[in-house]
Amino acid sequence: MRTVRAAAAAATAALAAGAASVAAGRFASDAALKTAPGRPLPTEPRLTVHSTAAGQITLTRDLASLRPGTYGLAGDGSHAIVGPVLDGAPHLPDTVVRRLERVTHGSLHPRDKVWLTPNLHVGDPRSALGLRYADVDVPGELGVLPAWFVPAVRETWVITVHGLGATREHPLNILRFLHGRHFPVLDLAYRGDLGAPRPPDGLSHLGETEWRDLDAAIRHAVRHGAERVVLHGWSTGATMALRAALHSELRDRICGLVLDSPVLDWEATLRALARARHTPRPLLPLAVRAAQGRTGRYGDGAAATPDPTRLTMPTLIFHGPDDEVAPWSASRRLAAARPNLIALHPVPRAPHNAMWNADPQGYEEALRRFLTPLM
Repeated sequence: MRTVRAAAAAATAALAAGAASVAAGRFASDAALKTAPGRPLPTEPRLTVHSTAAGQITLTRDLASLRPGTYGLAGDGSHAIVGPVLDGAPHLPDTVVRRLERVTHGSLHPRDKVWLTPNLHVGDPRSALGLRYADVDVPGELGVLPAWFVPAVRETWVITVHGLGATREHPLNILRFLHGRHFPVLDLAYRGDLGAPRPPDGLSHLGETEWRDLDAAIRHAVRHGAERVVLHGWSTGATMALRAALHSELRDRICGLVLDSPVLDWEATLRALARARHTPRPLLPLAVRAAQGRTGRYGDGAAATPDPTRLTMPTLIFHGPDDEVAPWSASRRLAAARPNLIALHPVPRAPHNAMWNADPQGYEEALRRFLTPLM
């Protein structure tokens, strides 16, 4: 009896440990599969506001607060736009002073917790940028997808699609640039976004299923007069653009791809987000297996980088070595495989999703050169 009881106790302990491991793997995989639109990724540190003055804000000194460029600064109930670091401004050794462009809503106070975000603008194209636009409904696989349409005269449309942790406000960063070059722009919200259908399992599939919503947007654009489309995606939105270029029945209408911080290796991205949630290293393989099981990725080859030999349209990739979420080594391999078709524009010191923020002028000049032959 004593032996039987010991065996039963050991079995119970093993089952409990197994259940705990499964639960831990599911929790760790949530970092990627349940990323809320408009909320910071776990890789983004919280900063403290120390003080504000005319045109200046003092923040906790951190690698994030030292980044070059222009960013949104978001808090609970507040949003502002901050510019470059002001090196000459007096400050304590543990703080950084940046230019405070403006507070778009709410207010900033000492001890407020905030984070940098690539979303510079809050609102819609009219309220944020003064651009005329229309709210349109795109018929999608799961239901109606809301989108903003900014009209212009060209027959080549640009369809923009955001990525992890962002909303359709993110493409507003480049909307004035595109409008100034007379491109009609369709800025899409897709499954899981506010106002869009919920995914059946409630999970992000990192572009693997979401690309069909982008395909629906291409169909909408062609039905409403687009002769050609350029797909401009960020993060998992860039993954969606790649999948549409390879699998859409209307891929012959796609004349160019712009991929910003593309997620080309979903396992690496999932591990990075799980690590940022302080998942112990031994549990990272469990997070990957949990994600595979929850999203049905077993044996489908989804982890592999898309075959560059199948791409037929010019492609511009914005990416940099400091992206902690989507390793840029995959972008380098993709560009190296087709140097006559794929151009890589490196952006140093830029976090995931924020290549434009780190160098707006360089980004827009590269984009101008790429889009000019596609007009």
